[in-house]
Amino acid sequence: MAAHRPYPTVEALLAAADEAAYDLTSGDLAEALAGEATTALPDRGGLTVHTALRAANAAYEAKFGHAFVIALTDLDDPDDPAAALDLTLASLRQRLGHDEDEESVVTAEQLRRICRARLLRLADTGGHLAESGPRKAPAGSPDRAGSITPGLPRGPEPTSRRYDGRGRWTVPGRA
Repeated sequence: MAAHRPYPTVEALLAAADEAAYDLTSGDLAEALAGEATTALPDRGGLTVHTALRAANAAYEAKFGHAFVIALTDLDDPDDPAAALDLTLASLRQRLGHDEDEESVVTAEQLRRICRARLLRLADTGGHLAESGPRKAPAGSPDRAGSITPGLPRGPEPTSRRYDGRGRWTVPGRA
């Protein structure tokens, strides 16, 4: 994609991104999943919901060997944290029933949708692409377009901590 820039419009960029996403090999998919940062879900739903999400996520990672990713761009109410929790848990449970090939296809589609949302958000921040006319990115925080891994609820201040997928938080630079 970088070799073909600049793109004349946001639509041309999105079309190129879609085409590139459809050509992903299993190695490309593994590399993309390794680069996905995990984010905590909103502090809603109580301990029971977060415990269920952590358990389902651990089962998913044990079965497929990578973090669970989902694009939350199609929520009816993107500002409703409970809807994000419900969709995430339902998707985890459904996707745990997939075999590896079926889940690879679903994961690639989720990454494609996440990439589109990120590109739209970048285009709306006043970069070179905004000249073709700003487009509204999906509502919500950057997490709406990122991968979701259940973890501890976020505090009021953003941190550089990362959920390691095994029930622990890590802070870069600390042992």
